[in-house]
Amino acid sequence: MTLTDGIIIAVVVLILGLAGFYVYRAKKSGKKCVGCPDCCSCSSAKGRGCCCSSKK
Repeated sequence: MTLTDGIIIAVVVLILGLAGFYVYRAKKSGKKCVGCPDCCSCSSAKGRGCCCSSKK
């Protein structure tokens, strides 16, 4: 394994780790659908939960 391979692997592991940490924090704060940019902010979400749940 070369130095370049090691750097690439480290960057991929870092990106995956940060993405996992983001999902963990979002779920812990109560977001229902982490990937939705409109989660709980659209008008249909008022009082009925997240608007993304109807898309599934």
